[in-house]
Formats: sequence, structure tokens, C-alpha cells
Amino acid sequence: MGGNAPGACPGWAGCASIGLTAFQAMALQLGDTVPNFTQDSQLGPINLYDFAGDSWVVLFSHPADFTPVCTTELGEVARLRPEWEKRNVKTLALSVDRADSHKGWIEDINETQCTLVDYPILADEDRSVSDLYGMIHPNSLSNLTVRSVFIIDPQKKLRLQITYPASTGRNFDEILRVIDSLQLTDHHQVATPVNWKDGDDCVVVPSIPTEEARTRFPKGVTEVRPYLRLTPQPNR
Repeated sequence: MGGNAPGACPGWAGCASIGLTAFQAMALQLGDTVPNFTQDSQLGPINLYDFAGDSWVVLFSHPADFTPVCTTELGEVARLRPEWEKRNVKTLALSVDRADSHKGWIEDINETQCTLVDYPILADEDRSVSDLYGMIHPNSLSNLTVRSVFIIDPQKKLRLQITYPASTGRNFDEILRVIDSLQLTDHHQVATPVNWKDGDDCVVVPSIPTEEARTRFPKGVTEVRPYLRLTPQPNR
């Protein structure tokens, strides 16, 4: 395991190799450049930055191999492959078990979930990535990883993180919805309202005056209140 993240903070570059002693309190926050790492997987060593390239990445952790909820989750991520590709997203799972254990588990996932797991599952036996990303919550699961999800953009910035309890399987439709929102709002001056789905109306950001918004969004602007303006999704 080797960490070599760029940026002004020298801590990320060395924290993986020194056991995090001075860095365990440095929780990742939205907008941070995520730390790089290299870790084994059932497909061979994975360097996060090389793996990501110019794509978005969904990194998600699991308590252990051969567990029921995890089996359904990894199968669902595999089934959603066309949706990830449509959004230029790569998926990367993590468990603290060995790579050869992953291979046996994948056979079970493919058979029971009627799919084909073709993405890497990190074999984080030394828990270096788990510690680096704060995936181990001792008061919840002792030395096992909780169900963490990280959305990382092509600039290696953390855009979303969600932590689920071990008893609750993740909703990957929601992860796709968030990616749709992020990719839309990165390029248009809108925000997405409650329960928004791709194709729904969007909110005009408060920094744009209404008259300017009517010019900027030719599909129309509905002023519900001066601070609440809706417009059809600009890229549809």
C-alpha cells in the first residue's frame, strides 16, 4: 500500500505509509482532493488515480466477503453497468478480506444475482485504505468496514460521502441520481430540488436575478417566490 496524493497538504502523501498516527483526525470533507492509494484486488493491484483516469469513481466498502446484504449490493452494481458507463463512472468496491476470497465470492454473486461482476474489489487486508478513508467505525463494527460510499469526480475531488449501517443495503438508484445532479449542476447554474430525477424541473440558483434567468434559460422560468424559481432541465 502506498499513498501519493498531490496537493498542498503533505499529510495525505505519507499518511498511508506511516499508519495514520498523525492523521486519523483528518476526516475527508466534500471538495477535498481524495488521497491516492495502491491496493491489491482480485484483478491485481489498483492505483486509484490511474484507475480513475478522467472518469468519475464510486468507491464503496463492505464489512466482509460472503455476507448476504453485500452479495445483493455487488450484484446490483454489476447489473447497473450500462448506467455507470452512460455517466462515465467506474465502480470500485472494498472489503478487508483477501483477493482469493473475493474470487470465490464473485462466483457466488454471479450465480445468485444472475449477473457478472467485472469491476475490482479491493483486498484491504491491512486496512490501509479503510483507515485512510475513515471506513472503520469501531463503535459500530469493531475492525470491519461499514457501508461507506464515496463519489469522486474526474478532478479527484470528493463530491459525496454516505455511511450506511451494516444492516441496511444501499440504494444505488440514489447514487445514480446524485451523479446526474452533480454532472448537471457542474455545467449549468441550477440546483436540483427534493426528489429530483433526470428530466425534472430544476431550481435557478439564487445568485442569478430573475430577469437574467429568463434570458439564460430560454425554456422558461416560473417564479414561485423571488428566491424560488423553477426552470426546465437545461440540458434536456
